[in-house]
Formats: sequence, structure tokens, C-alpha cells
Amino acid sequence: MRSRQRAAWGLDPMKLGLETAIVDTQVLDRTAARCRERNILLPTFAQLADPDSIPDSVWSALAAVDPDTPHPMNLFRVHWFNDDGRTGRAAVPAHVVLPPSITGTDAIIVVAFGDRFPMIRAHKVLAAYGCLAPRLATGQFDPTTQRALWPSTGNYCRGGVAISRLLGCRSAAVLPEGMSRERFEWLDRWTEGPDEIIKTPGTESNVKEIYDACTELEADPQNLVLNQFCDFGNHVAHRLCTGRALERLARQVQADRPGTHPALFVSATGSAGTLGAGDHLKGAFGLKCAAVEPLECPTLLYNGYGEHNIQGIGDRHVPLIHNVMGTDLVIGVTDRATDHLLVLLNTDVGRAHLADQHDISGLLLDAFRSMGLSSLANVIASIKAAKRLGLGRDDIVLTVATDGAAMYASEIERISVRDFPSGFDAGDAGEAFESWLSGATTDHVLELETMDRERIFNLGYFTWVEQQGVSLAAFEARRSREFWDGLPSLARSWDEHIIDLNHRSGVRT
Repeated sequence: MRSRQRAAWGLDPMKLGLETAIVDTQVLDRTAARCRERNILLPTFAQLADPDSIPDSVWSALAAVDPDTPHPMNLFRVHWFNDDGRTGRAAVPAHVVLPPSITGTDAIIVVAFGDRFPMIRAHKVLAAYGCLAPRLATGQFDPTTQRALWPSTGNYCRGGVAISRLLGCRSAAVLPEGMSRERFEWLDRWTEGPDEIIKTPGTESNVKEIYDACTELEADPQNLVLNQFCDFGNHVAHRLCTGRALERLARQVQADRPGTHPALFVSATGSAGTLGAGDHLKGAFGLKCAAVEPLECPTLLYNGYGEHNIQGIGDRHVPLIHNVMGTDLVIGVTDRATDHLLVLLNTDVGRAHLADQHDISGLLLDAFRSMGLSSLANVIASIKAAKRLGLGRDDIVLTVATDGAAMYASEIERISVRDFPSGFDAGDAGEAFESWLSGATTDHVLELETMDRERIFNLGYFTWVEQQGVSLAAFEARRSREFWDGLPSLARSWDEHIIDLNHRSGVRT
């Protein structure tokens, strides 16, 4: 995307993560010195999109690095091609193909696992790198003096803290106080003090409260807010890296099942970063793209509001980086479904029911360990959409498991006490399976027409123009397909600067 075009669209490159020029050479020199001191080599976006292009010397160095430690080399594991042990490289992303006996549809539902990413076991670390790396490489962020603020409902802020820790720079996670206990336990281990964990009121739906806290913190010029909901580095990272990874996965499925074709990509809204992969997949396969949201807070479906427990989906607004005009379906999933499936898939009673009554193998049961709450929402939505569209045995549905069940042990306990006070038994297990998996219905699935897209697009005005100060011209630019198709070119410019920063630092492997 050329700078003249950005200016014509009224875009603020530094505010929205679109800058491709060097902003401050002195900051860049200090960043290079920090990389030299800590032996930090930054991967390019091209390398994360295609890890086969990473030099052999890097792979050799990685062999001795624990994927769960704050070692700078783990930056080269911020991609979809880590193997199950997260120490080696896989030919295609780790995944599972769900059988019709589970889904109740003949469509081929393929779920890629995000818990193979390093440090946080969630794919949001890729989004965090996508937002920070361009600012480092263009001299916009000084890791020696500034603090990176990571507003999130959980995984993105953990990814940001992890990336910041590798760079030795100050950071702070900004997230609702009502998120899962495991998120805060992880943050306690990775941050240096309580001032690096900023808790805001509410739970998953309370995104505005996060924004309000960041507005106050931004008054200090040493604080830089990396807002995943409006930072186009998030979109670009997923469009390039997640999109290409899922394309490779889909082509492998096609090779294994001749005559099949990708028909649909499904992803929860969240920050809308992962939905950016849909733009790449549309170009590769001409498939449809579906956005998933909680039925208890149906912002896109019904201009609705409310509270819910599908952790990993921030809502009550339309993210600036959501390509609404390129979205084909919106699917509502109740958090009662994700709550009860989480219990079904991660308790002895539930797993025994699946094995005994539905002949589900141990390998498939183990695969469900890689699905947290928002991951289960993606699976349910994939089933609902496949049934609604009448997809069959030749149709591939692609979706992602953003994180695994390990982040929700406390939620399993809480849900069990709340909903199954007498204990979760075989009857409860059977009802959960029939209601939310094989028996999933097609209610609350909207196939978008032009008027629907316009309605959803316009809804974003109130957040971004009225509340967050984005110019009307920048907001309106996003109606254009040309705008979105120009975004991948940003990564080529960023990669040139990353290569230059590595050269300045003199770090080699």
C-alpha cells in the first residue's frame, strides 16, 4: 500500500500500524544495540509464513531451546508449523479432521491447532509479533525506554508480554478482571510485578473498558498502546501467515481426498485478526468466510449486547481491522454450548461416554485437549454453517483452535459446580454431545446480503470515529476491496526493514 494512497484515504500510519518508512533513526540505532546485547535476531514475515525459508543455522540453534522459555530464538517458532512437541518442524499445521459421526454432517471439517505456538500455547503470539515487529524495524518503538501496552481479553496480551520479555522491554497486559484464573497465573510468571498486569472491570464483553484504561495510560508518552482491534499488523500477520498455513493444510487434505475443495473458512470475531486469513483463502480457493460471535452478545447478528463466557472473543463492537464487506456469514453460538462441551471433552465421565457410546478413538480424544472455549465455538459454528449451506462430502471447512483446554481448568470446575451440582454424569454427557455437536442446528446463521454488510460496517462508526477518533475518511476507506488487497504489500516493506535491523545489530546464528 503506497504512502500516497494511505494519505488519500486519511489513514494515520503510526496510529494504525501502517507505517513503512523509518520514523526515527536514533531509536532504530538503540533498538539495534538492544538486539546486539541480547543476541536477538528478528524473523521476517516471509519466514513465519513459510518456515522452510528459515536458515538451517537457525533450526540448529533452536534444537536446544525450550519453547516455553523467554529465549529470543523462540521468535522463529511464532508460526503454524511447529510439531506436536513444539521443538521441530511439521510439513503442515497440526490439526484434526472431525468425522461425520461427531459433526452430523458429511462436510470435511478441519481444525488447525493454535496450542503448538511457543510460550503462550496460543496463536495470538503471532498477532503480537505482527503489531510490534514493524514498529521496532521502523524506529517507532524504543525498547530501551518505552513500555508496550497490550489490550486484550486474554491471549493477545499474553503474547505481547512474551514478545516484550524476549526483547527485554517493559510491557503491561490490560485485560478484564473476570478472565480465567490460568491467564492470570501465566501473567504472574512472565511479568516482573503487579504494575504490569492492569485489570479492568468486567469480563469478555467489556472491551470499551479496556480502551478507556489505555486512553488514560497513553497520556504518558512512554506508553505505546498496541491495540489489536485497530492495528493492521494483526490483520497482515494472519492474512500472510495463518492464511498460507491453512492453504497448505487444505491442499494436503485435497491430496489425501481427491475431488474435494475448500468451501468455507470459519473464525470467531475476537479482534478479527484471524479473519484476515479468510482474505487470503478467498483468493486461493474462492471460498466463503464466516464470522462467529456469542449468541449472548450478538453484535453482528442483531446489533445486540450482553455478557458471555466464550473467552477469546472480544465484542460489543466491530473491530477496525474486520473486513466486513468480505464476510459472507455470521454465526451465533451460545456459551452454554461451549461451556458444556468443555466439560464433556475434559472430564473422565465425558471422555468415557465419547469412547464407549460413540467409538471415538484415543487419538481423537487427545485432539480435543487442543480446543479451548473459543476453539469450540469455531467447531460448533463450522457444523452449523456446513448444515445451513448444505455442504457435503466434497466440501472442506477450515477453522482454527486458537488455544487449548489447558487455559480453562478453573472454568471446567466452575461450570461443573454451576450447571451440574449433583455431578456431571453419563446422561449429561449424552445430552451435551447430542445438543451441541452431532445435533447442532442451523439457527442464528445469517448469510449476508449487501444490506447486511452495510449495516454491520456502519455499526463500527460509533466505536472508531465517535469514541476512538479515527478519521471518517480512514473509516470509510475500509469499504473498498482495493484497500484490503493492498495490505499484504506492507509486509514486504517491513521485511526489508527487519533485514536491515538484523544487519545493524550484527547478530548471526
